[in-house]
Amino acid sequence: MVKHVILWQLKDELSESEKAEVKAGIKAGLESLAGKIPGLIDIKVAVNPLASSNADVMLDSSFENEEALKGYAVHPEHVAVADGKVRPYTKSRVCMDFSD
Repeated sequence: MVKHVILWQLKDELSESEKAEVKAGIKAGLESLAGKIPGLIDIKVAVNPLASSNADVMLDSSFENEEALKGYAVHPEHVAVADGKVRPYTKSRVCMDFSD
């Protein structure tokens, strides 16, 4: 199994209400990919970090193998969510992929 974990920081210029709306959109969009991407085992998005955190949103996903992760990266439904709900609102992204 391959894990794909991403941490995002939202753009500073977003108001708190805009951040809440963006977080909800990211969570709904990414979690809606469950069952639609070949090899995607599990996908969860956390949007309520503790005050000690320095990230706003976390994606925790699992794939059957590295090929499935590569397929996810270019899958049209994933690209649509990334381009429409994530990239326009984030200022930083940290990713770690690893074999579990």
